[in-house]
Parts: sequence; C-alpha cells; structure tokens
Amino acid sequence: MNDYVFTGRALVITNEDNQLISDIDTDQIFHNAHLHITEIGEMGQYSFGNLEGWKNFPQIAKSGDVVIAGENFGSGSSRQQAVDCFRALDVKLIIASSFGAIYKRNAINTGFPILASQEINELVSAGKIKHLQQIRVDLLSGKLENLDTCEIFSISPFSKVQKDIFDKGTLLRI
Repeated sequence: MNDYVFTGRALVITNEDNQLISDIDTDQIFHNAHLHITEIGEMGQYSFGNLEGWKNFPQIAKSGDVVIAGENFGSGSSRQQAVDCFRALDVKLIIASSFGAIYKRNAINTGFPILASQEINELVSAGKIKHLQQIRVDLLSGKLENLDTCEIFSISPFSKVQKDIFDKGTLLRI
C-alpha cells in the first residue's frame, strides 16, 4: 500500500505580484532543447528552465517538496519529460488549480500524484500557504495542513481512478 500523506515544503510558483502563475506549458516546464535526454535522473536539472523567475528551481527543490501552481498547469505538448523532471528531483506532489488535459493524463497514468484544486488559488492569495512553508497533504481526504501555522484546509482529494492507478504505480502495470 502507498503512503497517501506527503509532508514537505510548499514550492509556490508565483509571479512578481505574488499570484500563482497560470498557463505554465510543457515547454516552460521542460524545454524542447532537452528532449534528447532519456534518463529520468538527468531530467531534473532542466525543470522550469524556460519559466521566467524560476530557472533556479532545480537548485531550490529538495526531496519531498510539493509544487503549487495556477490554472492550466502543463498545457501544450504531450512530453512525458514535463512530468518526469519533477520525479527526478523527488518532488512528491503537484497541486494546481487545473491541469492541461494531456499533462493530467500523463501524470495520472504514470502514478505521479497531482491534485487539481480551485481552492489553492484562494489559499495562496490570502497568504494561508506561502513559499517554503512546511505542509502536509492527505491525498485521500484532501486535507492540507500548514505545519508552520497549524491551520488546516480542504482541497480536492484524489479521485478513485487516481488512487487505483497510484496504488499500482502505473496504468500499465497489471
């Protein structure tokens, strides 16, 4: 059985106005100049390499971190590297207001946990979740706890399909 509770730092992907960045496309997540890289372990160093203000992401990311972003995260192409680059850095979870359709399927199908939650915009805008704060997220209940402030919030939990695939590790495992 998998662990459904993740504890780590919130890497809140915001712009200069401290608003969650929306429409982060797969080219901003993992630039097409690096598509020749096939080893997942080498992909992490290029995460967000084409996203202004976040090109240092691989240097600040630590094992166990949770990425938080705005709407339509991962829009664009079907490149699996845009999911796997976070896996290479041992990012445990991505929470976004919404995901591009292909990115969402790629992440879910390969057992990488993502949560689409409209509530995350309000939490970040209200200063309830800030960059580098320690958080705990329960995928099944949708409970998000800010460990620095001891506040607990509700976000959208895993769907049954996500849980089933996550339990198997990938959609392709029988």
